[in-house]
Parts: sequence; C-alpha cells; structure tokens
Amino acid sequence: MSRVLIPLAQGCEELEAVTLIDLLRRAGISVVTAGLDATPVVASRGTRLLPDTTLDEALEHDYDMVVLPGGQPGSDNLNNDARIHTLLKKMAHGGKFTAAICAAPAVLAHAGLLDGKRATGFPGTLEKLASTKFTIENYPVVRDGNVITSRGPGTAMDFTLELIELLSGKEKRAQVEAGLQRPHPQ
Repeated sequence: MSRVLIPLAQGCEELEAVTLIDLLRRAGISVVTAGLDATPVVASRGTRLLPDTTLDEALEHDYDMVVLPGGQPGSDNLNNDARIHTLLKKMAHGGKFTAAICAAPAVLAHAGLLDGKRATGFPGTLEKLASTKFTIENYPVVRDGNVITSRGPGTAMDFTLELIELLSGKEKRAQVEAGLQRPHPQ
C-alpha cells in the first residue's frame, strides 16, 4: 500500500486539503496528515483541521509521495519551514513523488524541484518568481517526471485523481471516480 504525507500549515486551503485526504483514502492509500506543530490547523476560510500527527513525528517514517495543499498564508508557512524543504529534496533525490496545488508549487520552486520542469499553479503564483528555470503551463494538472502540480481549489479533484492513478493505477482511479458521480463533458 502506498503511503502519502500531507503537511498541513496554518492558513492552508481547506477544500484542497480535505479533497486530497478524502479521495486518497477512498483509493485505499495510507494518508498521514501532519501539522507543522501540535496545534489544530485553522485553514484559510476558518475551518479547523486536526492533523494525525506533527511533522516532526511524521518525518520518522518513509513515504511514496508528499503533497502540499495550497492557500495563503498556508503555502508561505510551508515555504518558511526548513523541514519541508529538506523533506522535498529527500523525496526528489529518492525518486519519490512530490506534488503541490494552488500557491504551493512555489514551495517546490523555492526548493529547486521545478528546475528544468513544466509546472502550473494558481495564476500569478509562479509568474511572480520570474524564473527561467521552469516552464509555466496553463493546464489544470501538470506532471513532469515525479513532480505533479495543479492550479487551485477547482482542480483539486482532477489533481487527486491523477495522484491516485500514479500510485494505484488507472483501474483504481476509475473506481474512485465512478463513486464520485462526476459529470463528464458530452
């Protein structure tokens, strides 16, 4: 069974965080949510989230993927935490998946994980980095190697389904998606 770590920072985007947690668990993937400290997380719209553990405790284990929810100031809080940068670099060097949505792809950029890659994020987030080290694309979800990025709350379901497919295959993705009763374009 795949194991995914989702760090939850104060001010994260709750729609993204909860969508990630819910759909990955529907797929039978082991999900660990970790707060940057031991306090409940108050998300960007005031929703209180109770992480499974602290980041320090979570870092004692190995993961197949780390996923960063976006939102502000959540993404900035992730970016300002040296443990997150160390974790992201360790995952990348180990050939593991790193993923981020909304404003959080900027955390991947600051950690150097987007260098030479294609990525997307919330409009203006990556552009303001004025980097020529990566290419910004205008798609809901962009995968480049083991790095997966997405645009924002409205793409959270597509993003998570892509992560499910990477970790558990197309059949599991189709099974989870069927249960969601998502309309398909005609």
